[in-house]
Amino acid sequence: MRKKTKRKVYKLVNPIDYAITGAAITQDIELNKLRLRELSSIDAFSRGLATIDDWQTLTDALNIAETAGKMGVGPEVLPWCKKLTEALLEAAQRYEKIKRFGLSGEGLKASKEVYAFHDLIRTSIARSEYEKIIQKTKNKILGGSKEVIVLR
Repeated sequence: MRKKTKRKVYKLVNPIDYAITGAAITQDIELNKLRLRELSSIDAFSRGLATIDDWQTLTDALNIAETAGKMGVGPEVLPWCKKLTEALLEAAQRYEKIKRFGLSGEGLKASKEVYAFHDLIRTSIARSEYEKIIQKTKNKILGGSKEVIVLR
């Protein structure tokens, strides 16, 4: 008996719509949800009511902005990323001691600057490029890059 080939059947995709979606900037509805989440996290840190989810939200925005800056998209964000990284590490250490998050004045300023740059980056480039930045960030974290700081 001869070996039979099992052909893969791929879902049909309209290539024109796919190209337009990839080239388009992210939709406002989705961006507004992200913006609200990020701004509420910054506000929670400023009031001293931040949670682990708020810390993770700021960390995610920081990581994406830093990766974008290193890829050449908005490299002027990198000094602010460094300041925010230091502030978030201090906040994590503070949380271990007193179970409350908080950022210093310099840390809050850095978080607002990183947010502003991150928002500018994601509204200025094509969605496909932004998704490449997100994927590269994810790969760095999962791959255990030497740039990744692991908190225990």
